[in-house]
Order: sequence, then structure tokens, then C-alpha cells
Amino acid sequence: MSHSPRTLTTGLPAVADLRSRLDAALGDAARTWLDQAVTAAAASRSSDTATPAAPVQTAPVRTVPSQTAPAQAAPTQAPSVQATSAEATSARARAAAHLPAPGPTPSWELRFAEAGRRCGPEHADTARLVLLHAARADTATLARLYEQGTATERRAVLAALPHLVPGPDALPLVEDALRTNDTRLVAVALGPYAAEHLAPHDWRHAVLKCLFTGVPVDAVAGLAHRARADTELARMLGDYAAERTAAGRTVPGDLYRVLALTDPPTATDAHAPATTGPGDRAASPDHPAVADPDHPSATSPGRPAAPVPLAPPSMSTGEDQEY
Repeated sequence: MSHSPRTLTTGLPAVADLRSRLDAALGDAARTWLDQAVTAAAASRSSDTATPAAPVQTAPVRTVPSQTAPAQAAPTQAPSVQATSAEATSARARAAAHLPAPGPTPSWELRFAEAGRRCGPEHADTARLVLLHAARADTATLARLYEQGTATERRAVLAALPHLVPGPDALPLVEDALRTNDTRLVAVALGPYAAEHLAPHDWRHAVLKCLFTGVPVDAVAGLAHRARADTELARMLGDYAAERTAAGRTVPGDLYRVLALTDPPTATDAHAPATTGPGDRAASPDHPAVADPDHPSATSPGRPAAPVPLAPPSMSTGEDQEY
């Protein structure tokens, strides 16, 4: 399935506009702190540009001779075979960008962590995005901040990805966020960066996770564009609806919205090319078409209703099924 990055990132707010609105909302003390933090971030960027990073060298191991009788050597402990999820995510992001391991922590990164206390929780996300942009944080820096950060700091890193990472190198961060049960992280992970770079298979499962956990599908950037005529997504939605109906559970209302988007363009749509999609196939016992009793337009004339009546749509709490 192809998608145009230009289309998916249209409407992304400029960082300068975000900064202007943030300055207008902050008090004098918070605005002064932000000015100093941005200056430090920009200075760190200039320093990194002027002085290339030295290659990482491993110091030789020096053996100190023992002056007493040697004791029984302690058994050597094998290194941990499994790193933590965050460490593995950071390592994959750095490896994808072909960047060395991070050095000493710059001062602006410490300010990044305290943005919530300085600017208030309601402005922390924007303040952190402004700092990341001022520092022109690379993929390795973003991975380190994500790895070491709190949930709110990780959310800011994910929101900054479409502004700072032009390619798919930061996808490990998005994939890690989508594996969590934190609905706030899941929502921001499905922003413009995921819309542009996330593989179709992973993107479809992320949409289903929104239905599982109750994340509104409005949080999915580029939903209409990527779901358009996606027959596989329509099949997955139909299967999920059939499973919930068979178990006597309600079907999330957002499912019908997404299902309607998977229909191919109609003949009256002069701006859309003719394609084939879920509306062109007949229902089968294994994959019956899904009907929305409250939204008849969600099913096309050629798509018969499901043989089993569905319960009234409602938002899923995500407590009955874990993804």
C-alpha cells in the first residue's frame, strides 16, 4: 500500500508557531527559563557541529599482580542475555542511524527533564518539543531521552519525530510505544511519523489496538488516507467484530468509522482513481460483512449485512482484551 508523505504530514504545526503560543501562555519566570534552555540547546548543537565526536575506544584491561596467595577464583557471571525493552529500543535506534553510543549528558537534556516543573504539566510537551528542535536532536539523542525518560518525556520525544527525523530510523521508538499499555503513548505514537513510515502490517495492528484499548481513532494521523480501499484492514475489522459479537460483547463504535474508510472510491468520486476494495467482495461464512445499525452508510449496497445482529456500538474500555 503506497502513501504520500507530503499528504500525510500536511497540517503539521511549525515549531515557531508552537513557540509563539507557548510564550504567550507562560508566565515571566517560565518564559525566562525556556529562553535559557533554548539557548543552551542551540549552543550544544553548534558545539556538536564544530567538534566532531571522537571515535569510541576501549581501554585495555590491566592485570594487577596479587601479593598474597591466590584465593579460589569466584565463578565468572555470564552477562545478561536479555536487555531491558528500553535499552534494546535505544540500541536499535542508534544502530539504524549508524551513530556511536552517547557521551556525557548536555545541560539542555537536564532542562528537558525538568520542563514539567518549570512550565507546568499543561505546557511541558510543547516546551520539550521546542528544546528538541532547538538542539536539532539526532536519532541517538532521541533514543536516549526516550529510554531514560518518564512517560511524559517519552510522549514529547514521539511528538518530535516528524519534526526531526526525515527517515524511518526512529521507528523502534514508535514500535516500543505501541507495545505498551499506556494509551497516551499509543495515541501519540500514531502521529504523522507513524503515518508516513510504519509498515502496513504494523499500522493495521496499531489501528486494532486503538479499538482494543479505547484510544479514539481520531488520534491516528492519516487514517483516511491509509485506510482507503485497504481490503486487509477491512477483513481484520470484520473478524474482530465477529469475535466480539460471538462472545456477546459490544463492538466499538469507532470500528464502523474505520470500516467505512476502507470502502473503495465510488463512481461519483471524480478525484479518486478506480480501485478494488472490500465493497467488491461478497460476504462469506468465514468473513461476513459488518453492518452498522446506527450508520447504514457504513456498508455499501453490494455488501450484505452480517447474519448475526451486532450489539449497539460503544467504546471499548480495553479491560476485556489485551493486545
